[in-house]
Amino acid sequence: MDVNESISRIRRNTAEIITEEELRLLLSRGEKLRGYIGFEPSGIFHIGWLIWSYKFKDLVDVGVEMILFAATWHAWINDKLGGRIELIRAAARHVVKVLESIGVNMARVKVVYSDELVSRSSYWEKVLKIAKNVSLSRVKRALTIMGRRADEAELDFSKLIYPLMQVADIFEMDLDIALGGIDQRKAHMLARDVAERLGCKKPIAIHTPLLPSLRGVSKMVFEGMEVDEVMSEIKMSKSKPDEALFVIDEDESIRRKIRGAYCPPREVENNPVLCIAKYIVFAQGDKKLTIDRKPEYGGRIDVYSYGELEALYRDGKIHPLDLKNAIADELIKTIKPIREALYSEKDLWMELGEIGRGVTR
Repeated sequence: MDVNESISRIRRNTAEIITEEELRLLLSRGEKLRGYIGFEPSGIFHIGWLIWSYKFKDLVDVGVEMILFAATWHAWINDKLGGRIELIRAAARHVVKVLESIGVNMARVKVVYSDELVSRSSYWEKVLKIAKNVSLSRVKRALTIMGRRADEAELDFSKLIYPLMQVADIFEMDLDIALGGIDQRKAHMLARDVAERLGCKKPIAIHTPLLPSLRGVSKMVFEGMEVDEVMSEIKMSKSKPDEALFVIDEDESIRRKIRGAYCPPREVENNPVLCIAKYIVFAQGDKKLTIDRKPEYGGRIDVYSYGELEALYRDGKIHPLDLKNAIADELIKTIKPIREALYSEKDLWMELGEIGRGVTR
């Protein structure tokens, strides 16, 4: 794959690349690049995570040496799963199985737990050096990366350590590329800002969109908030099971949740059903999506790209319920092999049951 093909593959379905020029330069040198995605093991994998998973696969496919980083200590600091570290580690294990089931060549991926990094004195040296090069207000503003408000650090000082650790993760693993959702932007920009002062690589940041909650975001106003802060508030979340779709959901549960999703006629902006179509159904490129429309809408139609689907919906040529039924069918096709792969490992499936109970407590 040449540089242009690699850039095209990496660029698709991203919110931004900071910067594409830097990425092109590194790729043109023919050097082996090293990247990562860091995730908080905080519950059962929901379909919003498939967006970064497909991008992770793209990076592996173009030859980037990718690290899957299980941020177990970070999840503990963030009070996930009741702060039960053994449950947090269990939550990390099923992510590997999900990536395998969507076709990621895990033989070319290194899995690293934060437990490994925090055992090194060099890691904590980096945390302190980063702290000496950033203001308290900057760190507080970065708390949105963990879904927290700045004032929450007033009661739990450990929350302020989290952004510093995330930057130290990037430097300790000597990364060229940091992959994450757009809600991780502040951490990645912090890493880029302090990198030269610490003699570290300035990471290229690749940000993927966040899948909105199934309840939708219509008429929500976030005055004075930045894009990553807004998206952090409205994204699909594991803590609200009826507003998210999980990779262990049964077929009927998928249909029920999609039928109840926000999907106003002709509206394409922040429409969660269309977002699922764009970033999951059509994630790997153009394909055939069959929609059984009501007779008054023209009957059955085959759609071959997301752009075509969006145009048809905006023009009122697809009824919301017909769209929902078609997307539910496609999601079932996507989730079923993942669910079956997880179920095939009984111990892992039992862990998922315990994780689910940990999320809802």
